[in-house]
Amino acid sequence: MKPSTRRRLTRGILYAVFVLAVLAVVLLADWKAIGVNFFDPEVARRAFPDIITVAVKNTVVYTIIAFIGGLILGLVLALMKLSPVGPYRWAATIYIEIFRGLPALLVIFAIAFAVPIAFSWRPPGGSAGAGLIALIMVSGAYIAETIRAGIQAVPAGQTEAARSLGMGPAWTMVSVTLPQAFRIITPPLTNELVILIKDTSLLFIAGMALQDRELTTFARDSVSQSANATPLVLAAVMYLIITLPLTQLVAKLERHNQRGR
Repeated sequence: MKPSTRRRLTRGILYAVFVLAVLAVVLLADWKAIGVNFFDPEVARRAFPDIITVAVKNTVVYTIIAFIGGLILGLVLALMKLSPVGPYRWAATIYIEIFRGLPALLVIFAIAFAVPIAFSWRPPGGSAGAGLIALIMVSGAYIAETIRAGIQAVPAGQTEAARSLGMGPAWTMVSVTLPQAFRIITPPLTNELVILIKDTSLLFIAGMALQDRELTTFARDSVSQSANATPLVLAAVMYLIITLPLTQLVAKLERHNQRGR
């Protein structure tokens, strides 16, 4: 058998398997039960407008706060890790390794419950504030490594040229290195933003007041009240509406950077 014939036969078999799998799902699924339990119009109607005015709004606000806080913390940690001063470099490395190795859920639980018990101190903003502090601490560790990689990816000749013009190390970093580094790391930073949008769903562990609920907590409470899974479907749709444009933006930025290189 010719290689071209073998390839066509293999491709045909793969298509046939795919079609059979789709037909099996379509024919074997209980579409009536799925419609009643996952796509109930009355349950969906009761979720509005709170799913937009409370859940989506809080999810977006929490994401922005956590991302800005993580970006600032990450920049400081990245500069510390690249510092020629040993103690700064060691402290940043230890912090980054610890918080990259810990689950975000565990950190949220610790800041929301363990720290207040141990130190008799409550984070500002209540449960939502505690969760956001934890997300900032975790995302800052990941963003720090992204920024460090971006700084080190800037050609050394750029720094040398700036120094030859009489610029000091600090001014060179601010005016030459960081702008180029952030251009390089824009796609991974945007990807980190997408991850943070989904990580806000972990804030439920801290316990949320009604007005502080994000999408996942709102959906969980609605499922409990209605004994129906339709709110979960609505929450999933809302997450996709928020995240899909950002993932497309990441792909576009990556293509743009590749063309630039």
